[in-house]
Amino acid sequence: MNGAVRVLIVDDDALVRAGLTMMLDGAHGIAVVGQAADGDEVPDAVAAHAPDVVLMDLRMPRLDGIAALSRLRRRPRPPEVIVLTTFDTDENVLRALRVGASGFLLKDSPPAQIVDAIRRVAAGDPILSPGITRRLMDRVATQAGAYERARTALATLSPRERDVVVGVAQGHTNAEIGTALHMSVATVKAHISHILTKLTLTNRTQIALLAHDADLV
Repeated sequence: MNGAVRVLIVDDDALVRAGLTMMLDGAHGIAVVGQAADGDEVPDAVAAHAPDVVLMDLRMPRLDGIAALSRLRRRPRPPEVIVLTTFDTDENVLRALRVGASGFLLKDSPPAQIVDAIRRVAAGDPILSPGITRRLMDRVATQAGAYERARTALATLSPRERDVVVGVAQGHTNAEIGTALHMSVATVKAHISHILTKLTLTNRTQIALLAHDADLV
């Protein structure tokens, strides 16, 4: 397990937890370190197992995934969270992204896609499926005042930082953004860190949402 991405699975369905555990434990560089059956078990599970990535169901009987995620993001140095969903409610997915999810996966996603998503999120990249993301972003952009609020927030950034925001919103990795903008990966990471601080955001997904609100992409 040395050097592996540590994963915590949170789902009230024991069969889902067992299936994901079996699949992920067979993937190179990934180790399932723990499970939780409800959102209210997440704090103790995170404290006990120190995961890098949490796979979190949205619908759970006692404390749902959005509430659990919101509480988790208030912890110092929280793990990245990928929401697991059947995508039957756009609003819930949007709420999850707003409170700090690093992305979302459909429960019927192919195993290779789930493995790739975990690796990408652990490396700091969002895992937003382009087709589904466009649908979500279109909904966000129609909300009253979203455009003006986003434009006002982005006006505080430098031109170079806005270029990085566009790259993030387009789903590019740090290396791809660096190549396009002729800067090193370290410089891209520094820009992203400054952007998060200036805009009081927690991750790249929220940067992408803001960019779409502002109609930059």
